[in-house]
Amino acid sequence: MIRASHYRWVIAGLIFFITLVNFIDRSAISFVIGQLKAEFHFTDTQFGWILSAFGVGYVLLTAFGGWLVDTWGTRRVWPLAAIAWSLCVGLLGFAGGFWTFIMLRFLLGVTEGPHFPAMTRSVSDWLPPQERARALSLGLVAIPLSSVVGSPLTSYLAADFGWRTMFVAISAVGMIWGVVWYFMFRDNPKDSKYVNEAEKALIGKVGKSEEKKAPVDWRFILTHPALIANNAAYFAFGYMLFFATLWLPGYFLSQHGLNLKSVGWYLTIPWLVGAVFLKAGGVISDWLYKKTGSSRIARSHVIWSSQLLAAVCFVALGFTSSLGASIILLSLGLGFGLMPQPAFFSINIDVAKERAGSAQGITSSCLSLAGIIAPVLTGWLVDLTGNFQAAFLLLGGLTAVSVVMVILFHHPDRRWSPVRS
Repeated sequence: MIRASHYRWVIAGLIFFITLVNFIDRSAISFVIGQLKAEFHFTDTQFGWILSAFGVGYVLLTAFGGWLVDTWGTRRVWPLAAIAWSLCVGLLGFAGGFWTFIMLRFLLGVTEGPHFPAMTRSVSDWLPPQERARALSLGLVAIPLSSVVGSPLTSYLAADFGWRTMFVAISAVGMIWGVVWYFMFRDNPKDSKYVNEAEKALIGKVGKSEEKKAPVDWRFILTHPALIANNAAYFAFGYMLFFATLWLPGYFLSQHGLNLKSVGWYLTIPWLVGAVFLKAGGVISDWLYKKTGSSRIARSHVIWSSQLLAAVCFVALGFTSSLGASIILLSLGLGFGLMPQPAFFSINIDVAKERAGSAQGITSSCLSLAGIIAPVLTGWLVDLTGNFQAAFLLLGGLTAVSVVMVILFHHPDRRWSPVRS
């Protein structure tokens, strides 16, 4: 019997790598807050608007990016997006004022919009159901690892060579990946010369050329109760993610008096914990799905229980002032907060497989909406109170609300069809 090849995991590895690059690119600006405030005299509120400009651009193209992925395929859409956002990052090194930063961060958000829909569609097409959460967790674990790698890398580049050089230096990697992806990936596994017949059978994918293309059923995607609850909970997740990636360096600089290089190393601790928890979330979710065949058990219960524990940690973080306790609570909060992300993505595939890119586009739009609100609201709260306590309490409260939404409405196993007039 011919053993299945493992090229699908090479594709998963490429997804991991570009997600690592993606988050280093989008969060690198958080490590030059001090330098930019000193050079351009930005307030925390103004810097919050600069960070939020990314979310405005992101929300504009995320849902449309999902449609592009479903229509034109990830082989074409994803590398074009990666090259475009890399150019935006490089141009940040030439920015000369507030509105230039606003414009380039906005364009960075626009060009990064198709990223997560492309990831979800690729996993949907290349991985069988019992491997999807693990494959997604491999790609998504790059988010916390991007800070483990990116925190010391970007902080040292900025400290030793200046913020302009830092932006230019990190911009080339995404362009190289775009070329590699185009030549190594195919929208349909059966078209890849690296996939043998046994692996094709395992994946069980029908060739695109043999499928009858159907228009995206937006009514189904926008009104399915499980998808609505998933999107609401993912908004809370996105608020946490944008708060953590964009404001934690500023938190350690201002609240604990650390220097820039020390911040880069201290932040590796909570993000490493987050990476372990996120990967564990994917493994646990797939294990539960294999044992029970239930998305409610394997996805929903993982989501609400993890977010509940994260909320407790973030509320406690608002009442601690010691560096050691802050690191511990932040590590656990990020860990439990990141743990359900593979389950969020898996829900879109479980419920809307043939519309996975478009469904993920809507879900990621909720994350991008959080990316507009979290940075500027955090900056305003810090300016207003002089500390991060209110910001942490708000984060914990939003996460707790999402727990209630998932418990009550997140039932992906129930058969459902939209009411048509």
